[in-house]
Amino acid sequence: MLVDCQMPKMDGYELTRRIRLIEGQEQRPRTLIIAITANAGIEDERRCLDAGMDDFLPKPLTRKTLETMLLKWQVTIESTVPSQAE
Repeated sequence: MLVDCQMPKMDGYELTRRIRLIEGQEQRPRTLIIAITANAGIEDERRCLDAGMDDFLPKPLTRKTLETMLLKWQVTIESTVPSQAE
């Protein structure tokens, strides 16, 4: 899941905290959450990780940076997608 940190009404940090809370309460598997933000400093990355996000992509996104991130997490993504053979 790609989450923008500056969404209206509920920012990505709060959304992530709520997802992690529900996962824990309902014993659900962990959802991969990658932050997307215009704030690209070390502190911003730490804030994303502290909120429970798994990784961090600064804006503006390029096709290459998105592709690199998806390849990095490919095994995790594939392990959470239900098999189509069933």
